[in-house]
Amino acid sequence: MKKKVLLLISVVLTVTGVSAQNMFFLTKEGVTLEYANLNNKGNADTYTRMTIQNVEGTGNNLTVNYISTVLDKNRKPVGSIEVPYVVTIVNGVVEMDMSSYGPADTKGVFEIEGDKFRIPSNLSPGDKLDDVNFTVTVSMVIKIRTEISLSEQECLAIEEITVPAGTFKCHKLTQTNTTTAMRKKMVTKSISWYADGIGMIKSETYDAKNKLTTSTVLQSME
Repeated sequence: MKKKVLLLISVVLTVTGVSAQNMFFLTKEGVTLEYANLNNKGNADTYTRMTIQNVEGTGNNLTVNYISTVLDKNRKPVGSIEVPYVVTIVNGVVEMDMSSYGPADTKGVFEIEGDKFRIPSNLSPGDKLDDVNFTVTVSMVIKIRTEISLSEQECLAIEEITVPAGTFKCHKLTQTNTTTAMRKKMVTKSISWYADGIGMIKSETYDAKNKLTTSTVLQSME
């Protein structure tokens, strides 16, 4: 169970990076996005595979149901974890309720609560997004509560980037991530690129000394 919970946290943090600021969701059932999670040397430690299970509604009012899984460096599933999560779009505004994350068999062990993500229907360079705060609580032998804050979220520019999945015109966004657990605080900065109609194409995370620590890139879309 401990391994499952740790992997689940990894999936949630990846998905948060993928989706938290993302107004450019895919809405086609069955489409799968595969991301490589790279270390500071540019090597893939794991992969994250996100699949749209079903879409309900029409136009600017939709509910998109995803399943996210973790793969090892050889693209083999790590355990049997599948993390479901739901994105709703109401009158063109995207909302994500973090409490909807987590497989049923982790209920009571792994809980998320806090602010909903709300993403505006239009995004231009210079636009800022609201701060988001939520907690992740893991209850096993002891209870560990992790507080996560996303702040200083801003659209910096629109630019073209190339990743293994192709070349895309993207919105470039930045945010500050503050994680506090067991009285220890860690602050990182993320820069991410999002393509219209697809989602996150690339994301980079930097430590307090502005050194690249990890990155995520879109490997394929099918």
